[in-house]
Amino acid sequence: WISEIMLHQTRVEAVKPYYERFLRELPDVASLAAVDDGRLLKLWEGLGYYSRARNLKKAAQRIVSDFGGRFPASRRELLSLPGIGDYTAGAIASIALSLPEPAVDGNVLRVIMRLTGCREDVSRPAVKLAVADALRLIYPAGRCGDFTQALMELGALVCLPNGEPLCDNCPWRELCRPRREESTGEIPAKSPKKPRREDALTVFLLRNGDSAAFRRRPKSGLLAGMWELPNVGGTLSEPAAFALAQEWGLAPRSIAPAGEGTHIFTHRQWNMTAFRIECAAVPDTFRWVDRAGFEAELALPSAFRCFLDALWR
Repeated sequence: WISEIMLHQTRVEAVKPYYERFLRELPDVASLAAVDDGRLLKLWEGLGYYSRARNLKKAAQRIVSDFGGRFPASRRELLSLPGIGDYTAGAIASIALSLPEPAVDGNVLRVIMRLTGCREDVSRPAVKLAVADALRLIYPAGRCGDFTQALMELGALVCLPNGEPLCDNCPWRELCRPRREESTGEIPAKSPKKPRREDALTVFLLRNGDSAAFRRRPKSGLLAGMWELPNVGGTLSEPAAFALAQEWGLAPRSIAPAGEGTHIFTHRQWNMTAFRIECAAVPDTFRWVDRAGFEAELALPSAFRCFLDALWR
């Protein structure tokens, strides 16, 4: 369960140290259900998509309250937990519970579409459901977890998404219609992606002695409730950024450019310009902490971590 949530859109090698640290501190459902929100997000820091961590805790609380602390043993019950959808339910049910439940993601869809020569649009939910229904009929009894992981590995290591698939290494190469027809590059069929929205931000690296300023994001929306470096929409000039710091009651002493950064979310891109400002005042609209306090207590989204060197220098 934990590994599947962590591995959503993150590479296995990158996840391993986070997974080990997480389980050392939260080794069971009861400890996850009871962990402080701040500590939970600190343990998750660097993995992104922090709503997943919050849903893990909510699901653990549901398991404690509704299932007596025992992990659900069916796909239907798994789907009742926060943060678990069709793919994750299938992965857990087949790998952990040995149930004939497919985990259909982009890799598995690509394998099945190429194997069968199907040219339907894989972005359509109905296509994914049809593939799952078909796979459910051929799961080998007693080897459900192996079958799910085999499909995953074929998609990740052999039937590749970019470039030529490694057909000579594929155990299904003699069955694959597009290989015979030399049309693997045309499958799977996808509708064009919508262009990613781009937003400009001006980020403030506010320092007072050994302390730096952070603030909470709103409780809803992107990165809801997370700590952030103070920022505003748009690209401010240096004089405008200095004037805004004055409006915030920071009594700015000096200002200097602190670099630029780009962060890409699934459907949005932030193009950020930063200024480092030395402040004489520390209004309580911000949380002021030194570096040790920051490292121990505050989880900062990766979007802002490109500015940490400039912040703490």
